Amino acid sequence: MKVFKFGGASVKNAEGVKNIATILLQQNANNIVVVVSAMGKTTNAFEKVLTEYFNNSKNTLESLNSIKHFHIEIINNLFQTEIKVPLISEISDIFENISKYIYNNVPPINYDFEYDQIVSWGEIISTKIVYSYLLEQNINSKWLNAKELIKTDSNYRNAKVNWELTCKNCNSLITKSFKKINIIITQGFIGSDTQNNTTTLGREGSDFTAGIIAHAIEATDVTIWKDVPGLLNADPKWFDDTVKLNNISYHEAIELAYYGASVIHPKTIQPIKTKNIPLFVKSFLNPAENGSVINNNTSEDSKIPSFIFRVNQILISISTDDYTFIVEENL
Repeated sequence: MKVFKFGGASVKNAEGVKNIATILLQQNANNIVVVVSAMGKTTNAFEKVLTEYFNNSKNTLESLNSIKHFHIEIINNLFQTEIKVPLISEISDIFENISKYIYNNVPPINYDFEYDQIVSWGEIISTKIVYSYLLEQNINSKWLNAKELIKTDSNYRNAKVNWELTCKNCNSLITKSFKKINIIITQGFIGSDTQNNTTTLGREGSDFTAGIIAHAIEATDVTIWKDVPGLLNADPKWFDDTVKLNNISYHEAIELAYYGASVIHPKTIQPIKTKNIPLFVKSFLNPAENGSVINNNTSEDSKIPSFIFRVNQILISISTDDYTFIVEENL
């Protein structure tokens, strides 16, 4: 079993969704869990809706409709068969329910709770569209709600995983599904608590979702598909001559992620490290290229220096003006 993760940039338009299907076909997809993020900047757009909701803005419905039209346009550009009619109806119903939820819960009280109930719809909608397209292309697949897979506490917006329940759910639902189908489509970023309220795993948490599921089902490997050729030793936005890191260790990857490298979510590494599951970072623009791999091999770590550029940081250096402590007996 394998886990693939596709981020928002890979599904920002109809061509991106088509590309996912192409990659799956090229990979001879079999027993693959595909984790998909919200499309493009949808998470940002839903956060704007949430802010307007809390500010009792008159623009809330307009902003919500803008997100709806964005997705309907992708559907219209993507589908050539009658499958798009019920899909548009389903997506429209989702937005109608979000609208009713907002206007039936005024004034909102708990920002973090409402964030998870509203913003998480981006992933649900995205995976509904991707799944429907795979069906149209006769790719044997199944849609699973991540709320049924990943169980967490009720720390909304930064929920902690209940590993025992999550592993049990993933093994039951995913393993059973693979007896009949080849591909499972599910959402990144989201889970649910014991009351079945939606929770989220922290901003950009879809990578973490891939790591959680891989750990739970003991996947052979994880592949995160990005718009870069792999892991680079520096951010190309700030450095001209970046070098691709073909192989780095889990430890090196955790350090890079912790100190600000944006390619991988910092929480992603630990759950796969404990099961010694390799993580590949590959380009969805050039899927035939090798990309980078993160595993327990440390031999390559010191060969290429890596650079992390962080803006708006202040370095505080503390020293003493009194050097009398430097006397001969203390040296």
